[in-house]
Formats: sequence, C-alpha cells, structure tokens
Amino acid sequence: MTELPEQSEVPIWPRFIPHVLQVLSDGSIVRRRDLVARVLDSAELSESARAERIAVGDGRADNRVGWALTSLFKAGWVERPERAKYRITPDGLKWLRENPDAEPDFGDANRLFKEYWPHTQPQHGESAGIIADAATESEISPIEQIESGIARITEEVADDLLTRLRDSDPSFFEDAVVRLLLAMGYGGAEQRGKRIGGTGDGGVDGVIDQDALGLERIYVQAKRYAAHNSVGREAIQAFIGALHGLGANRGIFLTTSTFTRQALDYAEQIPTRIVLIDGTRLVSLMVAYRVGVQTTQTYHVVEVDEDFFE
Repeated sequence: MTELPEQSEVPIWPRFIPHVLQVLSDGSIVRRRDLVARVLDSAELSESARAERIAVGDGRADNRVGWALTSLFKAGWVERPERAKYRITPDGLKWLRENPDAEPDFGDANRLFKEYWPHTQPQHGESAGIIADAATESEISPIEQIESGIARITEEVADDLLTRLRDSDPSFFEDAVVRLLLAMGYGGAEQRGKRIGGTGDGGVDGVIDQDALGLERIYVQAKRYAAHNSVGREAIQAFIGALHGLGANRGIFLTTSTFTRQALDYAEQIPTRIVLIDGTRLVSLMVAYRVGVQTTQTYHVVEVDEDFFE
C-alpha cells in the first residue's frame, strides 16, 4: 500500500532544495553521504522522520534529498567535480541569495526544473520527481510513482557509468564498447568481435565480423574523452582514412563526450557509412542491453484478472 504524505514526517522533496544549497553555499566540495547528513540536520528532521523507510529499504528522507540533488544537478545549480561529490554553482548561489526564505512546493519545483527533464517522461503526474502544478503525492498513481523512481535510478546509474568510463583505462573502454556492440547483436551468435587497439592498430580500436568468414566487417573507434573535450571533424576524417586503408566502408565511432556540429555534418555528407555515438547515447545503450549494469530487484505489479470472474 502506498503511504500518503500526511502519514510521513519527512518533508516533500522540494523542501530540501534550499537546505542543499545552503549546506553547499560556502563553495566547498562535499561527499554525497556527508551532504545528505548535513541537509537532514539543516532541515531539523526528527529521529523518527530519519528512521522512515520506503519499500526497498532506503531511508525516505535520504531518498527525497536525492530527488532534490538530481533536480539541482540537471538544472546546473550544483555540479559534480568528482564522483559522488557535489559543489554549488553560481546559478545555485544566485537563486539562494534571491530566495533566502523559500519553502518550495511541487508547483515551484515544476516551474523551476520541468524543462530539464526528458519529454519522454510521463506528462501527467510525477516526472523523475517533478510533479505537475496542482498535484500532490496522494494524487499520483502508484504506477507513476514506480516509473518515476525507476527513471531517476536509471539516470543516476547512467551518470555513474559515464563517469566510470571516463576514468577507466583506454583498453578497458575499448573492450567495453566491443562488448556492447556484441550484446546489441553485432557479430552474430558466435560473438565475433574483438578489441584491436594499441600500437599498430591502424587507427581503429575494434572489429566486428558480421559473418563466419569475416567477409563483412564493422570497424570501431573508441575515444575516452572528458565531458568538455568534444570530438571534432579531424578525428572523424582520420577514422575515415583508417577505414579506407583497410578497404572498409562502415564504422562506428563512440566517445564518452560529444561531437562537434562540424563532425556530425561531415559524417552525414560522406559516402562511407559512419555511426556516431556520444556519451549520453552510449550509456543509454549500455543500460538497455545490460552491459556494465545488473538488475538488483524485480517488482511484480498485479491487477484483477477479469477473465477469472466471467
């Protein structure tokens, strides 16, 4: 059974927004665990409120602070300079100074953060923690609450995946992208694919054989770049040159960052078929094909079987 808000001592998640910003207002970098603890102290939560648990066993208050953190990060009000560590940004400081006594509700949160959430999320009710203007938690269906929670968890896992890939060894990253392509069905049932990066790799990092004899091959380039270091047209041209040197006309270029507009336009114009996959799409595919992630819990949603009562 879903608890209604009045049965909980824990404030709704938008109420934690000013507390998060206040804790970070001195500009320091704070580890997530310490940040949550300080936010709960700032909000003066009682021991009974801190002891509340949601269905999966997590603390309700910790969970709602997490919703606030996710929203603030998506909006650019806080940043993550290191994995699981947070720091306030000028935009976050500006809002805090202009709203020193704010106590945001769901309507405020919707107006502040709605534009930063994917349009593919539910349009009525809660969208990754965002609730429509007139809505309250008690008006959100249990299914929407479950979908919202799963969406938020998935986004956090994707962010974590991207951070780990950027921090990984180049050879590990090359192996990871080949494993992803094999999981997606390239290479056939025999999983014919391998990493070939390293000295003398000829400008490619991996190869996928589409048939048993290797007559049809797809070559792979994997660039492990930081978020601010976009892949430009020159890198795509170099990959095209490597493909031509191998007598190939198809390739996949994956990166943990993004591609410049010039790189995207060039890939569209050339006759050689090149698929460009940026960091966001890369981790989305990893989650979808369960590469680098695992299912930790499964929930079964039931409904009355109408056929049973006919």
